[in-house]
Amino acid sequence: MKIVTILGSPHGTKGNTGRLLDPLFRAVKSRGADAVLLSLAELAVRPCCACDTCHKTGRCAVRDDFATIRQAMLDADGLVLASPNYIFSVSAQMKCLLDRCCGPLHTIALDGKYAAAVVTSGGSGSAEVEAYLLRFLRAMGCWTVGSVGAEGWKLADHAASADVLQAAANLGTRLVEAIERKETFPDQAEERRAFYERMKALMTARKAEWPFEYEYWHSLGRL
Repeated sequence: MKIVTILGSPHGTKGNTGRLLDPLFRAVKSRGADAVLLSLAELAVRPCCACDTCHKTGRCAVRDDFATIRQAMLDADGLVLASPNYIFSVSAQMKCLLDRCCGPLHTIALDGKYAAAVVTSGGSGSAEVEAYLLRFLRAMGCWTVGSVGAEGWKLADHAASADVLQAAANLGTRLVEAIERKETFPDQAEERRAFYERMKALMTARKAEWPFEYEYWHSLGRL
């Protein structure tokens, strides 16, 4: 089992988000998974330039580390996205990555994989960013097992942080167990169906402009 964690904090593993992600990462490894940590603070992911090349050819025209991250996501059984809350959303580093996933999102390239989210905030508001990341992951085709969020002040206090760090570890264990059991989540089924139909209609409407994505859908018998 391979689980890829992607950390979107500019502080890397030394920041609050890295600290909250750490017990999840260790829990995953303790269950025997091959766990990989990719820190966007150490990788170059530039913004999407909206050139449509990924839709036409299946490859991104921007030359940076995105192709490596994309392949790691495709090879994984489970995925964890971790980001601080920056003004009601994810960090700029994480947002660049999500926007560059437009092609994989159109093809629902992570269909059947499992995922979770980790978010920290300066004061409050992590829940809405958790919801955003989980929605993105489901749009990519993942079954989402949950999320964990915490305020920075709580993580700085040893006594106050104990419960939330344990919750992060529990989330890692939950992710591994869902993969092992090949779980499905009935409460996510309608959202998955609706997005599938939305992308199917888009592929049909844009088949001349986006030949790679249309042929990808056709090759899987979706059209």
